[in-house]
Amino acid sequence: MYIPTDTAEIGDPIPANTPHAISVNLPTWQDNIDYEEARERVISRMSNGYPRFFIHNQIKKLMSICEQKFAKETESCLLFPSHKTAHCCRIYIRKYYSSEKFVSPVCIRLAELTVVPLDEIISTSFHESVTLHVVLFPKDAFPIAKSFWQHTGVGISSRLAEYALGLMQAKQDEEEQYTKIPAKRRSSFKIRYCNPQISNSKRISPTDITFSEHSEKVEENCYVEERYGRNLPILFANKAKIALKRRIAGVLGIEKNGNNLDEIISRPINANERGIEGITENDVYLFPTGMSSIFHAHQLLLKAFQQKKSICFGFPYIDTLKILEKFGPGCHFFGNGSFEDIDAIENLLISGEQILALFCEFPSNPLCKSSDLKRLRKLADKYNFLIVIDETIGNFVNVEVLNWADIMVSSLSKIFSGDSNVMGGSMVLNPQRRYYDTLKKVIDIEYEDLLWREDAIVLERNSRTFRERILKINENTEEIYELLRKSSKGGYGGLFSITFYSDSASQQFFDALSIAKGPSLGTNFTLACPYTILAHYLELDWASKYGVESGLVRVSVGLEDKEILLKAFQNALDSISDE
Repeated sequence: MYIPTDTAEIGDPIPANTPHAISVNLPTWQDNIDYEEARERVISRMSNGYPRFFIHNQIKKLMSICEQKFAKETESCLLFPSHKTAHCCRIYIRKYYSSEKFVSPVCIRLAELTVVPLDEIISTSFHESVTLHVVLFPKDAFPIAKSFWQHTGVGISSRLAEYALGLMQAKQDEEEQYTKIPAKRRSSFKIRYCNPQISNSKRISPTDITFSEHSEKVEENCYVEERYGRNLPILFANKAKIALKRRIAGVLGIEKNGNNLDEIISRPINANERGIEGITENDVYLFPTGMSSIFHAHQLLLKAFQQKKSICFGFPYIDTLKILEKFGPGCHFFGNGSFEDIDAIENLLISGEQILALFCEFPSNPLCKSSDLKRLRKLADKYNFLIVIDETIGNFVNVEVLNWADIMVSSLSKIFSGDSNVMGGSMVLNPQRRYYDTLKKVIDIEYEDLLWREDAIVLERNSRTFRERILKINENTEEIYELLRKSSKGGYGGLFSITFYSDSASQQFFDALSIAKGPSLGTNFTLACPYTILAHYLELDWASKYGVESGLVRVSVGLEDKEILLKAFQNALDSISDE
C-alpha cells in the first residue's frame, strides 16, 4: 500500500520507487497551477507524470536515439507501435500544423527501426525483435504531435521502450566484450556467448526474468515481484491476454488469488456477470490505454458506417470530447447530461439530423452524473445510432451497463489494475445489439493488438484481486461520504468530487489533506487532485458552465484502513478557516 511521506518531492512518481508509475506527486494547489503554467519550479523537478501527458524518460532516451539515426537538425520525432498509428499521427499533424516557414505542405516523414536480440538464433519467446515506427516532423510542430499522443493514447509503452533499450545495451555490451578478446579466441567467444544452447550468461531486457535454461516450471515458480507490481516472462503474454479478456467479459466467476494462469484460461465458462447472453472473450479487444479504446471505438464506427457527427453526452473526461471533435466530422456536445439535454437531442433527431453514435460515461468524471440510459437506448433504436458507454468510473462490479450499449469501453489503468504501474484499455461489443455483426466484421479486419506484452502480464496479475478491492473501496467511500455529505456530493463506487464555498477553502482543504495527490484515479491507495485545474486550466469559465467548478477536488478512494482515511479528511476539513 502506498503511503505518502514528508520526504516525497514535487515530481516524484506515485507510487514511489516505481519505474513505470502512472501518477506524479503534486502535493499543493499551487504546485498544480505551476505545473499547468509550465513554471520552472515544478517542470524541472518532474521525473514522472501521467503517460499520455508526460513522455517517460525511457521513451525519451529511445526518441533521442531515433532522432540521431533518422532526423534532420530541424526535426523531432515520436514513436508508435505500428505503421497504422504512425500514419494516423502524420495525417493529424498535416491537418493541424501550420507554420510561416513552410509555403508548401510540410513534409512529415515515417521511418522504421527494428531492434533485434544479440543473435537471430536467440530470438525466442523470451526476447524477440521489436519494430519502432518513427514519425519525424519539424521541431515547432511538436506540440501538435504531442496532442495526438495525448488524445489517442497510441504512443509506445514505457516498458516497450525499456525492452528495446535493453536489447540495444546488450548488443553494445557484447560488441565491447568482443573487441577486448584476442583475435585467436574470438571464434570460441562467438560460439559460447551467442549460442543459446550453451550460454549461461544470456543478456535480456531489464523487465524480463532470468531462469534456468531447461526450466519448464509453472508460473508461480517463474514470476518475480517488483515493489508495486508483478512481472512475468514474456512467454506468458498471450495467456495473460486471454485471461484479461475472459475477466473483462465476466465469464470467469469468482476467482481465487492463488489461481495460476493456465487454470484461469482453461476454466469452463460460467454464466457471465455482464448479464448478456452469448458474450465471450472473443467480444473483448485490448488496447494500450483507456483513451486508445475510445479512439478506436470511434474509428471503428466511422469505418463501419457513413461519416456522421456523434453526440458527446454529459461532461466527459476532456480527451473524449477532443477525439469526437478532431477525428471525423465533429460532434454535438450536450455537456449537462440532463433530461433537458435528452429532449434537445430528440428534437435534433426529429428535425432530420442523423448521428453516428452517442458517447457517455457512467457515471461521469468528475461530476459522477449517471445518464438516463433507458431513454437514450430507445432513441438509439428508433433513430438508428449506436451507444458507446465508458464504464471506467462505475466498473462492472458496481454497475451493469453493457445491456444498454452497443460498445463498452474502459480504462484498465484505473481500479481494474489498481497498482498505478501500468496502462491499458478495453472495448467490448454487445452480441445482442443490432449492429453487432457489422461491427464484428470491420473490427476483425482493422484491429491491431497494440497492448505491449509485458504490460499485459502486469495487468493480468494486478487485476486478479479486482473484485475484492472494489468491495473494500466501496465501504471506505461510504464512510468518507458520510463525513463529508453536509459539504459535498459523493459518487458511486470509489470516486467522488467535493466543492467548497470558495476557492480559498478548496485550496486549504487540499493542501492539508494528508494523502497521495496527483493525476489519475482508481488506485489501490487514496488519491486526490484539483481536477478542474489539471484538466481545464485554460478554459475554466467554459467548464464552469457545466457545473465543473474551478475549486473542485476529485478524490479516488483506496484500500487504506478507514480510520486513517477518516482522520485525514477530518483534519483537512478542520484546516479550513472561516475567513
